Amino acid sequence: MYLQITIAAYVVVLFLTLRDIRIFRRTGYVSYRKGALKGIVASTVVLIGIVVVGVNSNLGMLIVLIGLYINRKGVRENVFTDAKALERLLGKTDYRR
Repeated sequence: MYLQITIAAYVVVLFLTLRDIRIFRRTGYVSYRKGALKGIVASTVVLIGIVVVGVNSNLGMLIVLIGLYINRKGVRENVFTDAKALERLLGKTDYRR
């Protein structure tokens, strides 16, 4: 059960990281670049947590939670004006550089 939870957390962190990369490539905003870099570090920490869950589930879940804390997002520029929910989820922006 713990392994599935940690894998789901890893997938979510990777998805959000790829979304930030896409938004940065489209807009050039530095805050999305920083978010993508945080996501890469956080995904590495979560991956370490996945490995540790096999040995000690409590310690592995703690490492995953630390990775999720690292992945928290800061203040961002508003890049969505008329985008629908699915377009926002996939990182489509209304602004291009």
